[in-house]
Amino acid sequence: MRLRDLRLNQGLSQKVIADYLGCSTVVYSRYETGSREPSMDTLMRLADYFNVSIDYLTGKSDIPRNGGVVRIPVVGHVVAGIPTSAIEDIIDWEEIDEEMARRGDYIGLRVKGDSMYPEIKDGDIAIIRRQDTVETGDIAVVFVNGEDATIKKIKKMDDGIMLIGFNTAVYEPHFYNRDEIADLPVKIYGKLVEVRRKF
Repeated sequence: MRLRDLRLNQGLSQKVIADYLGCSTVVYSRYETGSREPSMDTLMRLADYFNVSIDYLTGKSDIPRNGGVVRIPVVGHVVAGIPTSAIEDIIDWEEIDEEMARRGDYIGLRVKGDSMYPEIKDGDIAIIRRQDTVETGDIAVVFVNGEDATIKKIKKMDDGIMLIGFNTAVYEPHFYNRDEIADLPVKIYGKLVEVRRKF
């Protein structure tokens, strides 16, 4: 952990950093000595504060910044209404370029199931841009009943919306009328912009 060196290089006291984090000086001091492990959220805030990458902060890299890339969290599921910054069930990280990151708020979602097979397979990482609306033909993460999210191709219709999986031999398209959209509710969480697969 390079916390102490970074702090001293900027002539800062432990209290200044502790106040920024909203913790006691004792807790922050333990971060520096390694007797207490900061959470991922705390590491991200410290990296932002010192303008370095988390890997550099923790000593895993000698390169201060991830030039040109931004790390986004990958989660096993997303929850309606919770902003990306508040999601806690982070299972991995992916990188997107800075130009892409400037165009919106992104999150990675590990796909479960085979309703979008063969284009999107179980275990793939779907890179999602947070947005409330999409166009017909877009693939989106959608909440039904405000519970777990599903990823489907969208078809907008005059009287409702159709959610279509690619694996139509197993999963039939599901139509929701305007009343169901309002009552269940059915809400768009974000648009699929990229699929990543690890071998």
